[in-house]
Amino acid sequence: MTKRLFIAIIAVCMVAISAMADDKKAEATFAVKTHDFGTIKEEAGPVSCTFEFTNTGNKPLLIIDATASCGCTRPEYPTKPIKPGKKGKIKVTFSPIGRPGAFKKTVKIKTNGKEGTHVLRIEGTVIPKK
Repeated sequence: MTKRLFIAIIAVCMVAISAMADDKKAEATFAVKTHDFGTIKEEAGPVSCTFEFTNTGNKPLLIIDATASCGCTRPEYPTKPIKPGKKGKIKVTFSPIGRPGAFKKTVKIKTNGKEGTHVLRIEGTVIPKK
């Protein structure tokens, strides 16, 4: 009976240790998650901003997907893994054509990191064509 108990305790310890070892992950840390374009002119055309992030985890970070809340916003993201401690950039372009007035748009970033999903925001006001 004690031999079975000893084996059970060893098995539980091994499972706990392997679970802790799996705790190592990538982690995207963004310097800022919101960009305000202020006022922009519709006739000036598309505007862009860049969101910089650092992989603060201990495994390579992979951006799996980036999707915008509408077709007027286009994200560009790195397709190669970002090594631990290294930086990456996500460029977001907004087209103000035919969209006068205030705007608030989001871009969802899906990663293999601890949080999994991050939400970036852009906002501003489009001054219409005359």
